[in-house]
Amino acid sequence: MSIADWFDSSKEIFLVIGKIAIVILSAMTINFIVRYLVTGYFKRESHHINVDPTTFSFVKNAFTFILVIITVITVVYMIPAFKQIAITLFAGAGILAAILGFASQAAFSNIINGVFLVIFKPFRIGDLIEIGKHSEYIGRVEDITLRHVIIKNFENKRIIVPNTVISNEIIVNRSIFDEKVIRYLDIMISYTADIDKAVSVIQDECIHHPLFTDPRTKEQIEANEDIVEVRVIRLAEYGIQLRAYVCGETSPESFVLVTDLYKIIKKRFDKEGIEIPLPYMNVIIKNPPTQP
Repeated sequence: MSIADWFDSSKEIFLVIGKIAIVILSAMTINFIVRYLVTGYFKRESHHINVDPTTFSFVKNAFTFILVIITVITVVYMIPAFKQIAITLFAGAGILAAILGFASQAAFSNIINGVFLVIFKPFRIGDLIEIGKHSEYIGRVEDITLRHVIIKNFENKRIIVPNTVISNEIIVNRSIFDEKVIRYLDIMISYTADIDKAVSVIQDECIHHPLFTDPRTKEQIEANEDIVEVRVIRLAEYGIQLRAYVCGETSPESFVLVTDLYKIIKKRFDKEGIEIPLPYMNVIIKNPPTQP
């Protein structure tokens, strides 16, 4: 190969590389500009237009996905060798469709389920949700993409759940109407303790905790029902089990509320002389042996 031929061949290669670089940079620039402008417009006009952030985020991700597909197809057709392969594959469209359908079944399933999540809205971005029976899969929804849902849990970790998986699970949404969480506060007292006094102490400490929230409805307030409901739920082998229903504004606050109250109530019980029993067993010996 002469120097002229090599120069012409290299010139053609560099020309193709330059065109590919321009296409990719153009796609990245378009994607950045569109997302920046649309995001800015949404933030400025969100109080005027009725657009759900979940739908808005999904549309942005869908636009990026479509732009990537168009860019990849354009780049393939700009490379002569790849172009010939693509034409050959498309000549056997039936075989190609079967291969693509089998290989991308899971991907398309995630996309379709992602569309369903946006349409039916079992949860939105910002909602606090719990997925299935896995207590560790609980957190606040950060984003919904074409493939997966991103959840930020209380340990500041990101949980990535495919749309197909989350669509087939039971979802507990704690934010649809009200984020308040009622938790059980179980405390055991001895049979010799004054139940009414113990209930009064528990109610008093719950009400005066800064994280406690009144869970009563308007009708319950008008009926003068107790702010903190405390019930005897079991007569155990070695004591009486009381259960108080305490409410916090959010799930993390209600957790802190309950853990604080266990410590505070224990100290108050000690001060008031209310016994928290230890497990014990009475052993009755019948017909004891006579002493020699």
